[in-house]
Amino acid sequence: MSGISKLLLPWFDLHGRKNLPWQQQVTAYRVWLSEIMLQQTQVATVIPYFEKFLESFPTVNELADAHLDQVLSHWAGLGYYARARNLHKTAQIIRNEFDGEFPDSLDKLMALPGIGQSTAGAILSLSFGRHAAILDGNVKRVLSRLYQVEGWYGVSAVLKKLWKLAEQQTPSRQTAFYNQAMMDLGSMVCKRSNPDCLLCPLNTICQSYLAGTQTLFPTPKPKKARPYKHRWFLLHRYASKLLLERRPEQGIWGGLWSLPEIEQLDFLPDWQVQQIGQSAEFNTVTEKMLKHQFSHFDLSISLVEVNVSENFVKTSHSQVNESSLLQWIEWDELENIGLPAPIEKILSSHQTNFELS
Repeated sequence: MSGISKLLLPWFDLHGRKNLPWQQQVTAYRVWLSEIMLQQTQVATVIPYFEKFLESFPTVNELADAHLDQVLSHWAGLGYYARARNLHKTAQIIRNEFDGEFPDSLDKLMALPGIGQSTAGAILSLSFGRHAAILDGNVKRVLSRLYQVEGWYGVSAVLKKLWKLAEQQTPSRQTAFYNQAMMDLGSMVCKRSNPDCLLCPLNTICQSYLAGTQTLFPTPKPKKARPYKHRWFLLHRYASKLLLERRPEQGIWGGLWSLPEIEQLDFLPDWQVQQIGQSAEFNTVTEKMLKHQFSHFDLSISLVEVNVSENFVKTSHSQVNESSLLQWIEWDELENIGLPAPIEKILSSHQTNFELS
């Protein structure tokens, strides 16, 4: 047993989290789902999404059988939508190629969409009881402080060093408890800011704590100026129908339905002719600005309300059809498809005279 585990496991017995939803009735499916959801997302945020997801898709086969729109609808609000698309792809591969059973080898797991080495290690250790290291954000932070690992772990050499440390310290016995304890320690004690070093079971061997440098680790990502983008979003609505566009898989809100967008208002007439086959009058709502922050840029949205007639809707069907990325969708069907949170906010506010907040 490693020096870390001798100190860590007794702490985990007393203080570790053991009642999280994915820790009950542990299966590879539940571990996998929780690990994907927890990437870039806090535990408190994930819990209701995880529970709702399991209600609708209790097994990997039922997830595989679902339509992608159903999956994206359940994911809406969690962000990083490539995770949801990869969940669906992986579920279908497991159903089709592995008879609905998760493979139990590191290489086969890592060959599946969206599963990296750490997620594969979590599945192997937590659900199969195998010896496998993990290196999620919490573990990276603990190891960075414990060994004063310099450099941002987005750099391959730094990441390689952290993986070496993780593999060296992961015990061959009680691996699942150790991995869960490391994640809990990073989340509960060795926090990103204001770590509770006095409460840490590893403070007697933590190099950064002993040197008084714990606030300097891990090395932060080099800062760059955040780009700013502005887009015009188009609201074509007639009666109970709304014109939506499925976004490409690559880019923000990948694969979700959204209001069509243009970069400049001057582009609207040409866009309508090219995409719908005709143009329509519109009212700009320039004072109704919505701002949204992504991980790598800031977006501001202005809304354009397009005056749509019944004839416009009828004649547009020659261009807007089931094979198109544009669709006329019934208002009461919106809850069944994946919509980005800012678009949900816009549509909700449309029902109250565009009072965006």
